[in-house]
Amino acid sequence: MNDILTSKFVEEMKKTAANMYRLGWDERNGGNISYLLNDSEVDGYLDLNEVIREIPIGFETKELAGKLFIVTGTGKYFKNVEEDPETNLGIVRIKEDGRTAQLLWGFKDGGRFTSEFPAHMMSHSARLKVDPKNRVIMHCHPTNMLAMNFVHELDEKKLTHTLWEMCTECIVVFPDGVGVLPWMLCGTNTIGEATANKMREFRLVVWSMHGIYGAGNSMDETFGLIETVEKAAQIYMLTAHLPRKNTIKD
Repeated sequence: MNDILTSKFVEEMKKTAANMYRLGWDERNGGNISYLLNDSEVDGYLDLNEVIREIPIGFETKELAGKLFIVTGTGKYFKNVEEDPETNLGIVRIKEDGRTAQLLWGFKDGGRFTSEFPAHMMSHSARLKVDPKNRVIMHCHPTNMLAMNFVHELDEKKLTHTLWEMCTECIVVFPDGVGVLPWMLCGTNTIGEATANKMREFRLVVWSMHGIYGAGNSMDETFGLIETVEKAAQIYMLTAHLPRKNTIKD
């Protein structure tokens, strides 16, 4: 069996988590990532018949039964993922009942997946129906996007329009715009369901005064989506208090 720590998917999780922490998007244990894996990707790295333990999910997702995910752990700091991936990450398979996750690797300290796991799974279900290539769900707290939440109208069309005005590439990178949810208590099925509903239309969903959810085909694409929104929000926050003399026209 090959060393799983050398696998592409573990390396991607390590590098992405490190970058997100470095940029200040995932302070302390804030933020989470889940990555849908194909059986062929884990072949040679994992014995799929060896289940370490079972973890209740907290809702039913039979649509994802049998699917494998590598996911960040609850209470884990992104800054520690690179140094100790086996403690801070886990690979789980959704059991046939859709209510249980089978831990196949990771969370070696007895931990479990992020408290936002239901929201991630609901968003995966929604995005796979729109685009079967969307395998990554990423949640984080980008500083300028959060700041913008406090001073800009939280209207989807208006927020999208403002972001598109800030950087030429925005309308190319996220032509579907951004969805917006009002402030809601995190870690609940309610916010998970609301996010999944938005994910049917948007790849980016703002959790007002909290953070953002992004979906994409790969780590790079999903990271790039959020990175572009954050850059646009930064430009807005740097210029919002100044008289505007130029803008990108409609």
